[in-house]
Amino acid sequence: EALPDIAFNDGAGKPTTLKAWKGKVVLLNFWATWCGPCRKEMPSLDRLKRELGSDKFDVVALSLDRNGADRARKFLKDTKVDALALYNDPTARLGTALKAAGMPTTILIDKEGREIGRLTGPAEWDSEDARKLISAHLN
Repeated sequence: EALPDIAFNDGAGKPTTLKAWKGKVVLLNFWATWCGPCRKEMPSLDRLKRELGSDKFDVVALSLDRNGADRARKFLKDTKVDALALYNDPTARLGTALKAAGMPTTILIDKEGREIGRLTGPAEWDSEDARKLISAHLN
């Protein structure tokens, strides 16, 4: 199913949309600084981005914090995440728009912008199984 072209901000506060990643497989992760499972999961997303990030694949970790980018930036620094770029939705409404049932929620998106998988709850995204799942959609 095609996802709506949601709008959010990059780390510099500039607006962007999901269309910016068209042509890439994307792992879109909704998280928040107050979410304990998100804190546990974030380092594996960072390692996945470092290992598989390319012109064919990206990890977009989207903070749904209403407290703004500064708090999310501190969270990434505190969790020693440095490969992931900061993106945030200051309205915290995008999770609802994409029917995220809880945090974290991660959506695998194909090159055409269609949802091909979804997981609510934390995962080890740099595990062998997760890498195989993503790699299967890169070819």
